[in-house]
Amino acid sequence: MNLSDLGLTGSAAESPVITGIQMDSRRVLPGNLFVCWPGTHRDSHEFLPDAKTNGAVAAIVHSAAGQQRAESLGLVAIYWSPDEFADRSWRLCDQFFDHPTRGMKVVGVTGTNGKTTVCWILRDALEHLEVRAAYIGTLGVRYPGVQRELPNTTPFVIELYNLLAELRDAGVETLAMEVSSHALAEKRADGVEFDVAVFTNLSQDHLDFHGTMEAYAASKARLFRDFKDASSKAMTGVFNLDDPVGRQWHSEFHGRLGSFTVRGEKGAAIDAEALDIAIDHLRLQIQEAPRTTTETVTIPLGGAYNVENSVAAIAALRALGFSLADSVDAMANVHAVPGRFEPVPNERGLSVLVDYAHSPDALEKLLAAVRPLVSGRVITVFGCGGDRDRTKRPLMAKAASAGSDYVVATSDNPRTEDPESILAEVARGLTGDFQIVIDRREAIRFAIGMASPGDAVVIAGKGHENYQILGREKTPFDDRLVATEALA
Repeated sequence: MNLSDLGLTGSAAESPVITGIQMDSRRVLPGNLFVCWPGTHRDSHEFLPDAKTNGAVAAIVHSAAGQQRAESLGLVAIYWSPDEFADRSWRLCDQFFDHPTRGMKVVGVTGTNGKTTVCWILRDALEHLEVRAAYIGTLGVRYPGVQRELPNTTPFVIELYNLLAELRDAGVETLAMEVSSHALAEKRADGVEFDVAVFTNLSQDHLDFHGTMEAYAASKARLFRDFKDASSKAMTGVFNLDDPVGRQWHSEFHGRLGSFTVRGEKGAAIDAEALDIAIDHLRLQIQEAPRTTTETVTIPLGGAYNVENSVAAIAALRALGFSLADSVDAMANVHAVPGRFEPVPNERGLSVLVDYAHSPDALEKLLAAVRPLVSGRVITVFGCGGDRDRTKRPLMAKAASAGSDYVVATSDNPRTEDPESILAEVARGLTGDFQIVIDRREAIRFAIGMASPGDAVVIAGKGHENYQILGREKTPFDDRLVATEALA
């Protein structure tokens, strides 16, 4: 495809053949178009020489200086103003990659908590139903024969479209994809043609980025308000009626709607009742309106809040056209989600759980799920990330104190902030028995060391992550491995 075929006019008369689009100069291949995405930490034009060396033939730039630099390297330069990138990039990619989601079914899941679990178990369930399925989200990308990490829950638009084209070319039939509020606000996922959009819940998170809860909610609402009309497909919205925002949006966004409840909310298409909740499994009774169909299923996930996540996945399967019987049978065959209510095996009689909970609401729900499952104390290790929403730090501490018998506050990913300063803000919300241990490894050892048989040690905040971010560097660190070492 020539540059002119993409509707791009460069600073030179020629219109070279474009073989690919990249925003990472290290991934550029011969014939590629290099997109100099406007950044906050570095000027992306610095990478033009590397892109040229790797074979780029053209570049999209965002300043006069960047244009001059591109031209001096012999690249065809296309100028966009910085505020044009979000909207023009997805349109460019959707055209170049020939609408990669049009030929596959796509389920998008948004909400504060539960996105990862719902998408992960949905992909598992689809595989059991003999569907060639893929996952994109916090745990990376996964499809048959491939699993690798990604830098963002929802990748930036250039990376996302390269990934979507990869999935299409690999024969993926259905994609379960986390859609973050950042991605929706920045139009990273625009152009993706969703068949099903699921809303889990809304509580405080990411206010460092959005500023207000209203702006945070508005970004998530885009998935239901804007994408339905832009898609060539008839998108089905699936809403959690136990959440007040879910109830509001279920009424507001007209069209083909689905819904679910685990608390008996009236008007839900799917109603679930928990018959048994354990550390490692759930037994649920599922009814479907008009309540003439009932199925019972044991799902290999633990914790009360996974009742909601499991039912959301069942509702998504129903929206995709699977029968209720097939949907619950598939859910009986899913696997535990890495770093989500994940037990750490031991012979000391302790329940040691690692979980990604990193918002006040998620931590509150996590500890509420643990409490009835253990006979002894609940000891919680948690921290708050640096360079993120500072207002939630005392709220996280309050949730930890309310749901625990003992709290160990420690570092999470401090990034460029001073860990002591972060913990000083956390400490404002701590009550009852607690200890502050700055070093996370020592904090985990301390918590496990003080635990007795029958106690639960809950290590929250990082879940599946196998690193800790200190400054701008990632240092190897895995809560599960550190806990295992401490138990030994």
